[in-house]
Amino acid sequence: MGATMRVLMMIAMAASLVSVSYAATGTATYYTPPYVPSSCYGFQDNGVMIAAASDAIWDNRAACGRNYRVTCTGRTNEGVLQPCRGSVVVKIVDYCPPGCRGTIDLSQEAFAIIADPNAGKVNIEYDQV
Repeated sequence: MGATMRVLMMIAMAASLVSVSYAATGTATYYTPPYVPSSCYGFQDNGVMIAAASDAIWDNRAACGRNYRVTCTGRTNEGVLQPCRGSVVVKIVDYCPPGCRGTIDLSQEAFAIIADPNAGKVNIEYDQV
């Protein structure tokens, strides 16, 4: 094998090991049942791992059905000093209209997975999965 071929193979191997991941930042809030009707699915029940999208990700209804991984990164107020618990994957089923307090408005159940509900609002990273 020629030197040029070895160099190309090494570059290809190195490139395959590089993973580019981009997570946007924002805030998450939560809403409580009933979760139907929703802007995307009317009266169809989509479970409880769901969310409403603010204008930041709504994209004129194109967000309907998209799944997002949402990870709590910290508090937004002085109320709960360490609200974060982890991350969750949710499906966008609804629209959070202008004036929405968060980038993503999670179901109460989904919010409880990523943060203490007493916080009400937390800083997040989110990415489409």
